Amino acid sequence: EDPLLHLFLSNMSAAALPRVPESLLKKRKTAEKYAATLAAKTIEEKKAKKVNRKEYFKRAETYVREYRRTERDIVRLKRQARKSGNFYVEPEAKVAILIRIKGINAVAPKVRKVLQLFRLRQINNAVFVKLNKATINMIRIIEPYIAWGYPNLKTTRDLVYKRGYGKVNKSRIPLSDNATIEGSLGSLGVICVEDVIHEIVTVGPNFKQVTNFLWPFKLNNPTGGWKKKTNAFTEGGDYGCREEYINKLVQSMT
Repeated sequence: EDPLLHLFLSNMSAAALPRVPESLLKKRKTAEKYAATLAAKTIEEKKAKKVNRKEYFKRAETYVREYRRTERDIVRLKRQARKSGNFYVEPEAKVAILIRIKGINAVAPKVRKVLQLFRLRQINNAVFVKLNKATINMIRIIEPYIAWGYPNLKTTRDLVYKRGYGKVNKSRIPLSDNATIEGSLGSLGVICVEDVIHEIVTVGPNFKQVTNFLWPFKLNNPTGGWKKKTNAFTEGGDYGCREEYINKLVQSMT
């Protein structure tokens, strides 16, 4: 056999099959491995979501039953009291909603500090607060700068669903996915939006952690504007305690 012909053929085969750099092969192998891991993770997440979805629905149904039972009990007790010629006095509110209505001009240092403690740093910011002797005294200090009252279930639910944002790694993240809540509050047994609402409405054991997780709500000016911010609500103005009438104001601001 001719050695020149053999050399020519071997060169031709080498040209037909170009060599792939080893670095590129490693890169491909790593990419394939990453893609396989990602695909497996996606499948696991889908399975977990399916299981969690059932749990979310179950919890929501439980809470709805609880809210309805509470409403029926109040109606029943009122009827009983009326029948026996008495009055039924509803229990005092456990939670309040505070809305800042005035700006920063000429604010006393003590008032500014209390507003900061309540996280009311901007006009039309709103927060949920647990009512006790300490918080009521703090509310009295800042009363001329806020409108406050006792939110009902509808107001709480609308605020969390429409204007709800969570604090995740110091960032303001919308509550568009229950995974956001579970990631931050899962260790406390709070895994979905309905858990957050239930914790606020009933002032549960994790009320403080849940309200700290929620970013202060940013509301619009009320439809039709304010009446007179320098006057108390009882004098036909805006600031101060509105009790149940705060719900109407919040509805016009969301």
